[in-house]
Amino acid sequence: MKCITCDTWSFSIICENCQKTLLKPSLYKRQLDEDFYVYSFYSFDELEELLTSKYYFHGDRVLNILARLTFGEFSKLFYYPEQTFAIGIDDHTRHDFSHTAILSRHLDSKHITPLYNSLKATNKIKYAGKDLEFRQKNPRKFKLKNLSSKPIILVDDLVTTGTTLLEAKKCCKKSKNEVLFALTLADAKI
Repeated sequence: MKCITCDTWSFSIICENCQKTLLKPSLYKRQLDEDFYVYSFYSFDELEELLTSKYYFHGDRVLNILARLTFGEFSKLFYYPEQTFAIGIDDHTRHDFSHTAILSRHLDSKHITPLYNSLKATNKIKYAGKDLEFRQKNPRKFKLKNLSSKPIILVDDLVTTGTTLLEAKKCCKKSKNEVLFALTLADAKI
């Protein structure tokens, strides 16, 4: 097959050279609330084409590569004195896979346990391309299943306004969970 970024022949959908040169992550930090931060590995502009692959049949392969290079490496360095749980934002299956489940899976390590199908939106409205006012008027109305009094890392592919992550945090805190921070592949405001 051909690498989708440079068109050279490769055994992977993104060749090793592009993974090493074009996809070298950085760590960005954005404060969403008084005591709540989101950490991202790329700016949306540098990753837009690859992130939108989640809408296509090959998106799972792209997300697995990105998650291995970022979330997988992060999980090797992460330490917290208690077992921490990675919760994907609304990890229901779209286009034959769940992008947040893929990201969460790459956090699986000695100190982080991914939980799947735990945080679900009851309002299935799509936020892509919508402004802050629309997002605030149409909350996701999250429900958290079977988790209380635990440290949590929230997981999503992209942070734009931060509305979704803040609403997810609020839902998790209702069950007395400690939301440590959020982790995303990309930040749209960098």
